[in-house]
Amino acid sequence: MIEKIRTEWFSNIRADVLAGIVVALALIPEAIAFSIIAGVDPMVGLYASFCIAVIIAFVGGRPGMISAATGAMALLMVPLVKEHGLDYLLAATILTGVIQILFGVFKVAKLMKFIPRAVMIGFVNSLAILIFMAQVPHFLGISNLTYVFVAITLVIVYVVPRFFKAIPAPLIAIVLLTAVAIFTGADLRTVGDLGSITQSLPSFFLPSVPFSFETLQIIFPYSLALAIVGLLESLLTATIVDDMTGTESDKNKESKGQGIANVVTGFFGGMAGCAMIGQSVINVKSGGRGRLSTLVAGIFLMFLILILGELVVQIPMPVLVGIMIMVSIGTFDWSSFKYLVTAPKSDVAVMLVTVIIVVATHDLSKGVIAGVVLSAIFFVAKLSTIKVGKEVKGLDTTFKVEGPLFFASVESFLHSFDFKVEQTAITIDFSQAQIWDDSAVGAIDKVVLKYRENNNQVTIKGLDSASKKLVDKLAVYNQPNAKLSAH
Repeated sequence: MIEKIRTEWFSNIRADVLAGIVVALALIPEAIAFSIIAGVDPMVGLYASFCIAVIIAFVGGRPGMISAATGAMALLMVPLVKEHGLDYLLAATILTGVIQILFGVFKVAKLMKFIPRAVMIGFVNSLAILIFMAQVPHFLGISNLTYVFVAITLVIVYVVPRFFKAIPAPLIAIVLLTAVAIFTGADLRTVGDLGSITQSLPSFFLPSVPFSFETLQIIFPYSLALAIVGLLESLLTATIVDDMTGTESDKNKESKGQGIANVVTGFFGGMAGCAMIGQSVINVKSGGRGRLSTLVAGIFLMFLILILGELVVQIPMPVLVGIMIMVSIGTFDWSSFKYLVTAPKSDVAVMLVTVIIVVATHDLSKGVIAGVVLSAIFFVAKLSTIKVGKEVKGLDTTFKVEGPLFFASVESFLHSFDFKVEQTAITIDFSQAQIWDDSAVGAIDKVVLKYRENNNQVTIKGLDSASKKLVDKLAVYNQPNAKLSAH
């Protein structure tokens, strides 16, 4: 236990602290922007980012992953805020946390194994595209000086690490270029242009909503949607960070941790949040690996708000844009271009559908669900190929069945038989086949009973133990006086 604490908290102190500082600086404009999307005061997003980051550092299942207010969650909140106001949003945030805790308790995270690699690649690429698209309004067509600052930022974050790694390059870029902008009086958009920052700590209070079934009816659909989207994004991000760091995470613990963080956040005036792929990538690329980096990100975020608020609002947006462009480039799976050529067409289709739907709707859950459903359809279609070989010896006919027999392969199975024969000994050999469901048993019944109608003798053989158990339980053909009309 002590060794685990030392590894997760104190094995990478210097890099974790510096990475956390970089993340905190990058969190501020995002939190403000997401608050504006949701239709609430910028401090709601900032308080959420502070609370969630600090709490998840202790209770999360993935060290080094950053959780805070996110755009995917903010989009879901818009109708609730517009129709019912902030208090209902905070109540929904608390309920979101409760639902996520229950997801963790019931180990819903194990469903992650059903998300195929093609969907994961699509998820990562669509996130990279969305991160880039979110930066476009902050630099395109504003001024030539904006382009210059974005370009210099990209040069710093890519070139400096080749010669100097003691301080993360994004932190150097933010401090250096902010100082240049302030001293030269450069005409650039700043963090302060997104919204005002109130220099105060969050305080505990109960959302002012009626404690009634009617309130529950209002907030539950939003809370359920927030819980699912937040958990999906968090678990997929955890998987990506696992791959980047070569370590494992506890997905069920992460689910409960996200829930605890959202419950507490709701009581301190913050909106619901989840893991952030962009900030998590910044953290890992800046050297952050342990829980300390997440804790520092949260605490330094509040330090920036309380102590350095007047300086923070002067950070030029082009600098942060440059850093986020670096994140989008680093997040995108560039090997997926080769994947388009080498992977099976069905997997390529799944990846492209995931990307297109996520980018079109800005909703990660819709893209991932569409990808999983499409994968399932392709998988079933692939499995539904069944072969039935025919061997005739005099009055004896043997059919050899190969492959899984279930609802999707029943039709081809039935079309393999000629029911016009009479007075024949027919053997159906299932040695190379498996019976999977009731539809399969119904098809066997149909074949046997149709042959018997023409006075054929039918023998079923070669069933494995699981298939035999299912057939013995559900089949009609082996019952006395069985008739085709039974099916």
